[in-house]
Amino acid sequence: MTTPSPVRRRSGLALFWAVTFTTTLACWLTAIAIGGEPTSFPTAIPYLLGGFGPVFGAIAVRILRARRREPVPDHTVRLWQGGRLLWALPLLVLTVATVAGAALLAAALGGPAVDLTEGRDLIATAGGPVPFLISMLIAGPIAEEPGWRGTAYPRLRATMSRLQTGLVLGAVWAVWHLPLFFITGTVQNELGLFSWSGLLFTLSVFPMALLTGFAYESAGIIASIAVHFGVNTTMALLTVKSPATQAAVLVVQIVVAAVLLASWRGRSATGLPTRAGHPDRALDGAVI
Repeated sequence: MTTPSPVRRRSGLALFWAVTFTTTLACWLTAIAIGGEPTSFPTAIPYLLGGFGPVFGAIAVRILRARRREPVPDHTVRLWQGGRLLWALPLLVLTVATVAGAALLAAALGGPAVDLTEGRDLIATAGGPVPFLISMLIAGPIAEEPGWRGTAYPRLRATMSRLQTGLVLGAVWAVWHLPLFFITGTVQNELGLFSWSGLLFTLSVFPMALLTGFAYESAGIIASIAVHFGVNTTMALLTVKSPATQAAVLVVQIVVAAVLLASWRGRSATGLPTRAGHPDRALDGAVI
């Protein structure tokens, strides 16, 4: 029987799951117990900290790996991407287009018209466009991507295909979001867990996991943050809450993710053909 390599045997993935879910649940259950809006004191503190659960998990794994002086796991991506980092911008534009285009398509098919009224109110409440964009960048993209993509993704990819990794990580990501349905004032709470909108939100996490995974392999963490930011911000500005519009976004993003994954079939993230006998074999660099 082949002995698994130390990198795979002790990748730190179990530690990542444990720290991520423990810290997030502890914080968000505290926010639920306190009550009130997530923007009000003191609820805002555990609410914001809970969103950084994946980052806390990533830090724990980095500390463990440093103490063991272990090499990085397979399928990691360089922190510094050089020219490949330029892919972040077109991927951002593409994902913004999936939401905006789907919203327009849903309206054309008889769904709710595209309305920026609530989006303008959000910007005004945040104190202007710059504070709004900063808050959207921190709450979600920066708070999560170093963990989901920079830490969990390459460890899953060491033994799984891109599609399998995206689906597994999507399922975990969807479960991680569940406590938000019970915090008053969150988007998830407004949608309702046991509703079509709540179901569609949960399903939408899967194509998001595929799109951010593609971005990570294309240009690293910066690109996955850009994709996450683009989708979240456009959804908020266009107030995508109706089941019809959510369904349109879900379908469009599934199609786009499928096309992107198909375009990479048989090729590594470096653009080189994968090695025989090792489908989608190792990428190079250091994990976040």
